[in-house]
Amino acid sequence: MAVSMAAAAGRLRRAIRRSPPWGSSSRRPFSSEPPPAQATIVRDAFLNFFRDRHGHRLVPSASVRPRGDPSLLFVNAGMNQFKPIFLGTVNPRSEMAGFRRVANSQKCVRAGGRHSDLEDVGRDLSHHTFFEMLGNWAFGGEYFKEEACSMAWELLTQVYGIPQDRLWVSYFGGDPKAGLDPDLESRDIWLRLGVPASHVLSFGPQENFWEMGDTGPCGPCTEIHYDLAGRVGAPQLVELWNLVFIQHNREADGSLQPLPQRHVDTGMGLERLVAVLQGARSTYDTDLFSPLLSAIHQGCRAPPYLGRVGAADEGRTDMAYRVVADHIRTLSVCIADGVYPGMSGAPLVLRRILRRAVRFSTEVLRAPPGFLGSLVPIVVETLGDAYPELQKNSAQITNLVSEDEAAFLASLQRGRRIIDRTLRRLGPSELFPAEVAWSLSLSGNLGLPLDLLELMLEEKGVQLDSAGLARLAQEEAQHGSRQAEPIQKQGLQLNVHALGELQRRGVPPTDDSPKYSYSLRPSGGYEFSTCEAQVLQLYAEDGTAVASVGKGQRCGLLLDKTNFYAEQGGQASDRGYLVRVGQEDVLFPVARAQVCGGFILHEAVAPEGLKVGDQVQLHVDEAWRLGCMEKHTATHLLSWALRQALGPGTEQRGSCLSPEQLRFDVATQAPLTPEQLRAVEGTVQDAVGQDEPVYMEDVALACTARVPGLRSLDEVYPDPVRVVSVGVPVARALDPASRAALQTSVELCCGTHLLRTGAIGDLVIVAERQLTKGTTRLLAVTGEQAQQAREVGQSLAQEVEAATERLSRGSQDVVAAQRLSKDMGRLIDAVDTAVMPQWQRRELQAALKVLQRRANTALRKLELGQATQKTQELLQRHSQGPLIVDTVAAESLSVLVKVVRQLCERVPGTSVLLLSPQPLGRVLCACQVTPSATPAFTAEAWALAVCSHMGGKAWGSQVVAQGTGTTADLEAALSTARAYALDQL
Repeated sequence: MAVSMAAAAGRLRRAIRRSPPWGSSSRRPFSSEPPPAQATIVRDAFLNFFRDRHGHRLVPSASVRPRGDPSLLFVNAGMNQFKPIFLGTVNPRSEMAGFRRVANSQKCVRAGGRHSDLEDVGRDLSHHTFFEMLGNWAFGGEYFKEEACSMAWELLTQVYGIPQDRLWVSYFGGDPKAGLDPDLESRDIWLRLGVPASHVLSFGPQENFWEMGDTGPCGPCTEIHYDLAGRVGAPQLVELWNLVFIQHNREADGSLQPLPQRHVDTGMGLERLVAVLQGARSTYDTDLFSPLLSAIHQGCRAPPYLGRVGAADEGRTDMAYRVVADHIRTLSVCIADGVYPGMSGAPLVLRRILRRAVRFSTEVLRAPPGFLGSLVPIVVETLGDAYPELQKNSAQITNLVSEDEAAFLASLQRGRRIIDRTLRRLGPSELFPAEVAWSLSLSGNLGLPLDLLELMLEEKGVQLDSAGLARLAQEEAQHGSRQAEPIQKQGLQLNVHALGELQRRGVPPTDDSPKYSYSLRPSGGYEFSTCEAQVLQLYAEDGTAVASVGKGQRCGLLLDKTNFYAEQGGQASDRGYLVRVGQEDVLFPVARAQVCGGFILHEAVAPEGLKVGDQVQLHVDEAWRLGCMEKHTATHLLSWALRQALGPGTEQRGSCLSPEQLRFDVATQAPLTPEQLRAVEGTVQDAVGQDEPVYMEDVALACTARVPGLRSLDEVYPDPVRVVSVGVPVARALDPASRAALQTSVELCCGTHLLRTGAIGDLVIVAERQLTKGTTRLLAVTGEQAQQAREVGQSLAQEVEAATERLSRGSQDVVAAQRLSKDMGRLIDAVDTAVMPQWQRRELQAALKVLQRRANTALRKLELGQATQKTQELLQRHSQGPLIVDTVAAESLSVLVKVVRQLCERVPGTSVLLLSPQPLGRVLCACQVTPSATPAFTAEAWALAVCSHMGGKAWGSQVVAQGTGTTADLEAALSTARAYALDQL
């Protein structure tokens, strides 16, 4: 029987680890045939059950955008918003501090980062990037295992009516290596609830021990599984509900310590539960998805959805249905919560999701242009009652999706032609070139997500050069790390002889006015125009003028006109690509543009031949350009805000900006105070919040002279010169009588700027240092990065406040005081290194300095008190003698050293060595040798002899030493200590 049960458990373990094995045909789960419950009713039944029957407080879903947690791209579990409670960092005056019993339905996104299902979506019948997590929590020991299991069993069997014989449970079977016993308490609870012993399975830590991360709260969990087979053949188990019992804390050294308070954290996927209750063969066959799948069929020229996977899914039609249905839900929920497609982090992941959906809808399902946006109302209708923010932002979601879809379609069509052209030139076993893939990718020019590009190649049976791609990505990362530094002249240059030759030939300077050719769409997005130009001259890598360049050659291009912004005035160069007119399926990536004596030189790589006289069309990388525009307009507002805070005579010493961040050097007499930094940010926020228009106009340089408040740097400006004015038309700003330039930002600037300030979103100064005496360097971020920096700062401020509250209550024992001291150290490191408002960092650093001093003082007092008590106990056993070797219970080396010191003070002329056993066989060691016995007998050698015996290490001096080791035989270690000492004495 034992053998057969072990074999069965092994089969079930493998079944549980696999993706949910949804059947190939629909099965009704229950013998009776009531109409299947709608998803809305299932969700409401869960929430009402915990509120009405068990007194839980219902809290709304948190935004899918993590608040103050830079470790996450998206909220990916129901417990995310409650992490401050688990970590003990919740603000004691916050509403959350009063939570005891809580339930909700949490929006979750698993795409990008550590937990990502993005590349699996569509390939099977179970994965989603967006899902809803039903959960109930009990904080601070409000209830624990007995109640949690009973409530879950009651809900599933009595409320939802799932037959008991279709349910299986698993519990934690222990982990001898970690010193953890089996969770027999959970096992016995399930047996008392009536679960047959054959349906109660014991699994190890991989399946049934939950941890938040490498450190932090953790504990055993018990899972409830549903048998899809229904007594027909071998069980096919799918996990329904995970009940986590948080009762330990994983310390930095890997050890587990009991938590002062225990919590219950449960999670059950709504989509999976609804599939079970509706007898659906997959989550996609529920009413959460069927309206979308129906709308996709009606709006496209594709056959109906049949739920096929793998080789049976001809043309990947059903995969496309699943991808589009899943992705439009994710897009709608994320945009409603303020995450928009963008350049980095979560916005970049969302951009990938949108473009993946566009590709499948247009190429596989043959959807008409604009189709994706037409699905948003279906999502709103399905989920809007549960999440009102979808209803509120429905129009904005539709507009954003439709605009990005339209922008991407042109790139997708061009990308497909480039792929086909490249494949025609490849040999049978050749890899797809990394350079071509890079130019097509989000990091390159066309904005195709790499996973999508790999999928397109996979469909054609071609493998991508992944190693080459990794090399290019590394080069890009190194380039990005240099963006925060001053712009260095590098790469191709036109020397004095090349410039002289151009002037001799009468070649006019490059017309770069098209770089200002962009406009705002009605929805608020930007539209950038392309530019057609003629190749006037080509240059080899060494700067030699050539008439043509060949395939794969890096070169410089001189054109009669360009829409690329060339690197100058602190603003990073545009990047993008150009194509030959009439041959749009060959991209020439342009990495950089720079000014050389009035000429704009473009640095490019030629995938095919190019010659002087060719007509080309230029496309800037729109996301990169927009990022630069945001940072440049933000730089002007920052400069103005600094003058408001520090005085009108405040001078700019330089700036450098890229899409990632901006750097600003300002002349100061002293470091900025936290109050000044905060005031500067507030001034910029006001201008951003008012969404003021940005006026730009070329005017005669003479008209800018003697205008009060007009800012100009110590540079040579062209005539006419471009004037950038925020909120005030240029003509009025330049009118000396209006004095408008004193009230807003007005500067001479040839850079590219936003047309309205609102697109900046926010600005946060995240770093500040003295560059030289009298010059301060500021680093700032904007938009999503700024918002996240504020949330991180707020989260850390709450942790500091919670630590202050803990300190004020005082610690009754050494363990609690040590934990508080460790938390202080962790907080100090976090505040020092976090991307957060600099004014807030300085304030928290000052507060933590005081708190740490108080915490260490309190810890020393408790340790001294405990050491005195331990000393008394030892003196009762060792009254006199030249040697004391013994064991004593101590929570830390610090306490152990204090006991040793006090013993030596109380019994002069005595040498002392003490061992203190710790969890998992670890042993602490401390010793002190009487001075009269040195140098023949030293503490360092004594500790080393004992700790080496225990496989550990030791350190110290001739008089005092300490160390650690691991042993299960303390008596042997004590014998070693005594023998060594007696031999030396």
